[in-house]
Amino acid sequence: MKTVEHLLQGNAFFQRTYFKKHEAQLLDLVAHGQQPRALFIGCADSRVIPSLITNAPPGQLFVLRNVGNFVAPYKPDEDYHATAAGIEYAVTALNVAEVIICGHTHCGAIEALFAGKDEDGAFVHTRKWLSLGKKAKEMALLALGRQADKEPLLRLAEKLSIVFQIENLMTYPCVRDRVREGSLHVHGWLYHIESGAMRYYDPDEHDFLALNPQTDAVPSRP
Repeated sequence: MKTVEHLLQGNAFFQRTYFKKHEAQLLDLVAHGQQPRALFIGCADSRVIPSLITNAPPGQLFVLRNVGNFVAPYKPDEDYHATAAGIEYAVTALNVAEVIICGHTHCGAIEALFAGKDEDGAFVHTRKWLSLGKKAKEMALLALGRQADKEPLLRLAEKLSIVFQIENLMTYPCVRDRVREGSLHVHGWLYHIESGAMRYYDPDEHDFLALNPQTDAVPSRP
């Protein structure tokens, strides 16, 4: 218990400060349920906190987080699929208007794609899950060459992975149908953990562009 005591103390502080200050809004969410506007699919990386980097209050984001912010293609015969269940619930039950797939720089999942094989088999589930990023790795190698420096390869693969996860997301009938009717919009974002800047994918430019070009000094290409 001592190892997590600081977390319990943090909860006590939260109750005394944030909860007390926003009690009316939080109790309204209890009484009337959640009505989030967006489904946020992000990485489980502890450095990327969706509500913090978007300044979103409770009730605004329905969040799914996993290793690499991956989306497995629609496959209803899978026995268990937490990400798929979350997508269906957000899009069909909660009727969100936006879906955001948010990757980030210096992503451990993307780096693992280039790191080699799992020698002792300790990551049996992770190895299978990381196969969802294989296409991004292959396309990055094809674009930059196998002799390219590691950093440009990783930065490009992080971007490409977001695009390919959007493609996987569009295999879900509930998503595809609502996008076609115009009631749902899908976005690809890239969060730069070294600067706090967020970039969005522009399919016309085939690149991630700055939300605020005047203040965003992050290079647009790796």
